[in-house]
Amino acid sequence: MKWRLLPFAKHPAALNMAIDEAVAEAVKGSRSPATIRFYGWEPSAVSIGCFQALEDEVDVEECARRGVDVVRRRTGGGAVYHDGKGEITYSVIVPEEAMGGDITSSYKQVCGWVIEALTAIGLTSSYVPINDITVGGRKISGCAQTRREGVFLQHGTVLYSLDLSTMFSVLRVGKEKVADKGIASVQERVTAVSELSGVTMAELLRELQCSFLRWKEWYETPLSGDEMVRARELVVTRYGDPGWTRSR
Repeated sequence: MKWRLLPFAKHPAALNMAIDEAVAEAVKGSRSPATIRFYGWEPSAVSIGCFQALEDEVDVEECARRGVDVVRRRTGGGAVYHDGKGEITYSVIVPEEAMGGDITSSYKQVCGWVIEALTAIGLTSSYVPINDITVGGRKISGCAQTRREGVFLQHGTVLYSLDLSTMFSVLRVGKEKVADKGIASVQERVTAVSELSGVTMAELLRELQCSFLRWKEWYETPLSGDEMVRARELVVTRYGDPGWTRSR
């Protein structure tokens, strides 16, 4: 099977999620190959799981004040703050049969690619089922997965640096712990590459690309014109629609 690598790019939150869905549709229709993409967020954003209640998880007014996007994912999981300068996000989109039917095993497989990249930059990390990676017991990466109409999609984050002040301001759970003790508690549970290694973000991206593509036949190319047209349609009809964002 031949894989496609999409060039790294930063997009607004709604377009990031729309690209994932547009690619999944193209993979389903055999118009695009299995795809790996690494991307960033511009501006920074909060994404919430498809089943979460927006107002319970996110301070929407604070997000607007700080210029932070808010988007609802099609995957499950909790609310995540995506820092535009401190995070690399990945998506793996492939026909479901290529990943097998065991959900935990597929999580472990993709997380294993992240672990290999962290090893390459000198960090010893561990997979914590079902969807976390830790270094020294502190979370450095998390992910979520969905399988729809025969297509596997897993996307996840790798933290390069942390902006706890903004995270605590825009997430409701953070505001309840805004005291210094709360921030210290999070620092004990979460870490980032820049705290542990002298590598640059560009070097981290390169190692992630190498690890995800190891032993694969692949080529790099941008989104097709049809995929981008469909992604922009999905921004209007779903991910950029307040009705979708506030649907729960």
